[in-house]
Amino acid sequence: PDCTLCRGKSRGLQLCDACRLDVIRSMATPTPRCAVCALALAQPGCPDCAARRPAFDRVIAAFDYAAPGDLLIQHFKARHRFSHARMFSDLVAAAVLAAKPALPEHTIMVPVPASRASLKRRGFNPAAEIARGLAPRLSLALRPELLVRAREGVRQTGLSRAGRIAGVERLYECPYRVEHAVIAVVDDVLTTGSTLESIAREFKEAGAASVIGLVVART
Repeated sequence: PDCTLCRGKSRGLQLCDACRLDVIRSMATPTPRCAVCALALAQPGCPDCAARRPAFDRVIAAFDYAAPGDLLIQHFKARHRFSHARMFSDLVAAAVLAAKPALPEHTIMVPVPASRASLKRRGFNPAAEIARGLAPRLSLALRPELLVRAREGVRQTGLSRAGRIAGVERLYECPYRVEHAVIAVVDDVLTTGSTLESIAREFKEAGAASVIGLVVART
């Protein structure tokens, strides 16, 4: 098939080698990043984590939400390019396998649940489809039932940082005890970290030892 970005030849619904390197290039550069939320830093010290220590312990992202990778996310979510899920799973898997320290073998993978409105609009849950391909690549257990939406909430696109934080407050619930578990929460994009923060608090209250975010793109 053709590469999604340049229309050159590629394999198995993946990017060609040149475009793949272009998408993940910023993650391979020596740009300083926050060790917790993976935010690229213009100067020492993370402004987000300094203001409030996150409930989550770490974020691993495949690439930055910038050209040309942002186009892939937009096509996936807005144009319903369902086949991109496989490509994203491979990119996140590569980032996880290269990350130090490695994820524990007993890590449990949980996708962020989609709202009914977004499922109706897209026909699929982006996070769930990425997790479905990612779990076997990393030989990790996939347990989507460990996280449910307590209510519908509001669409976060276009909201301010404060609005995003308020919008996800108690939006998710963990209906089971997860004593001493290491939870990897899978999502497509990490923006303010408000969704991951809300979910991490729920898992920590349910007994989780640590919560790690696995995302395709970091803004």
